[in-house]
Amino acid sequence: MYRTTLATLRSPESSLVPEIVAFVDEGLGNSSYLVDLGEGRALMVDPARDASPYREEAERRGLTFSHTVETHLHADFVTGSRELAARGATVLAPAAAGITWPHRGLGGGDEVELGGLRIQALATPGHTPEHLAYLFCDGDRPHALFSGGSLLVGAVARTDLIAPDQTERLARALWRSIVERLLVLPDDLAVYPTHGSGSFCSAPTNGARTTTIGRERAANPLLGAPDEDAFVARLLAGLGTYPSYFSELREVNRQGPRVYGGLPSLSALDAAQVRRLVDAGAALVDVRPIAAFAAGHVSGSLSIELRPQFASWLGWLVARDRPLVFVTDTGTDRRDLVRQCHNIGYEQLAGELAGSVRAWEVAGLPTGHLRLVPAERVDGLILDVRQDPEYDAGHLPGAIHVELGSVPARLDEIGPGPITVMCGHGERATTAVSLLAARHEVDQLRVAVGGPAEWATGTGQRLEPGR
Repeated sequence: MYRTTLATLRSPESSLVPEIVAFVDEGLGNSSYLVDLGEGRALMVDPARDASPYREEAERRGLTFSHTVETHLHADFVTGSRELAARGATVLAPAAAGITWPHRGLGGGDEVELGGLRIQALATPGHTPEHLAYLFCDGDRPHALFSGGSLLVGAVARTDLIAPDQTERLARALWRSIVERLLVLPDDLAVYPTHGSGSFCSAPTNGARTTTIGRERAANPLLGAPDEDAFVARLLAGLGTYPSYFSELREVNRQGPRVYGGLPSLSALDAAQVRRLVDAGAALVDVRPIAAFAAGHVSGSLSIELRPQFASWLGWLVARDRPLVFVTDTGTDRRDLVRQCHNIGYEQLAGELAGSVRAWEVAGLPTGHLRLVPAERVDGLILDVRQDPEYDAGHLPGAIHVELGSVPARLDEIGPGPITVMCGHGERATTAVSLLAARHEVDQLRVAVGGPAEWATGTGQRLEPGR
């Protein structure tokens, strides 16, 4: 689920640092960067937990990781720096983060010489208090800025992930960090952010992954604010909800995640073993496509289709300390399933139901079915579980709105049935229905296949904007 792209770091006349390789996690919306340092050495910026894609790319290029760089304590993913450090890389990280595992702590203004390349740490608090951006220079000439969670493409990173009473203070710190330390850099300087489109760590942004100082100075709507107060007001007004697991991963990264050296395999469990685990408190997560879940599923299982966004919804809806058992099928990418779980710190992977739902049926255990309906044929009570900005952009007239992440806390408010649940395509709606089944009969629940756009096209009716 990674997309890999190349970017040029050096100018044509420079012999240093020929390439940056960007690894984009399409689900979490983050980018990690491999930098070729020359002489067979490489450096990683903000690597995610599963370091195997980075190692494979480095080996293909004949490189060995000498360093890995952390811009801040991440709330949305577990760092891979410790995995790379176990293979000999030196970790560079903010000293103010209080990391308890081996690293070299840096503060604003500190510099690191790596051959002919110089890295300067820029104190850029805001997204987090300890945040550093890193300026890569050839002599006195800057070539690239790794901005982490400060300056993004058409946006900035959010400042509400630490504590409610610190949100505004951090927003003001972010304004000063950007104006006083980043916008003073050359307009043509390339900027490589960690957070991007799809990341819950960023304020709303577009789909581009890299930018320049000049482009952000001219076109970033948040930086178009006339002063600090206006910037803070714009930023805070645009902050939405985010997955609940975010509150735990900063400390995981501070204390240091377990080093695996690779991804473990899922154990095969028979129906009796799965039932015992579920009775003891394990979460049973069905990762199959929604059509397969609708055709037949284990009663009480939670549907979260394995796709790039799987980890975000798992981390939003299931507590990190619960053991996980999965319902899979022959098409399930088990490596990606384990990778996504580990990348957000979910490591209690008890295994998968051997034989899938058929084995559950053969054991005489309860199963259920779900009705799917085309979006243009929905009727009755419509529950829209998309995020607030999606709903505000256009929804069915009369639709009730509850974000998917809020459904578990509001089960008693939703209904009575029959209820048709809608999202953008059907995956989130199926997840919501699997949650609602705890309070409603399954035959009173339906999933719309398609979203408001398909409804409007199929019926010729207009969507309602706003609330």
